[in-house]
Amino acid sequence: MNRCIHLIALAMLSAACATANAAEPRRDSYVENARDIAVQQPGPHEGEGTTTAYPFFEAADGFDIVFRQRALHRGATIGEHRNDKDEIYYVLSGRGELRLDGKRRDVGPGDAILTRDGSTHALAQRGEEDLVIIVVYRKRATR
Repeated sequence: MNRCIHLIALAMLSAACATANAAEPRRDSYVENARDIAVQQPGPHEGEGTTTAYPFFEAADGFDIVFRQRALHRGATIGEHRNDKDEIYYVLSGRGELRLDGKRRDVGPGDAILTRDGSTHALAQRGEEDLVIIVVYRKRATR
């Protein structure tokens, strides 16, 4: 229940959330459930281990915000990379180690991380429980 409240609050705060990968674009308003869109993937940005991505609203045509949940399973990481946009990570559950512009710190439920354009960061799952995050950022305009 608490996780649902976090998701609803993030959705309302971001005002728009999406990605693009589905076959048929949608212009209507609709609801998606994480279990219906889950995709197993390696750790992003040449990270280690296995993650599960939940790319909410990928089929939303003309929607310029990415809203994705990602579960980093035991030992998984998001590899260190330099941002080409502003990005927010919000930790729903689990524990992790964040490396942000060369500084390390532990992160856990309720932590919101703002990484700015030009910033470098990496994230590693720690402990027994999956590290579950929400990632929100604005898509780059297509030309």
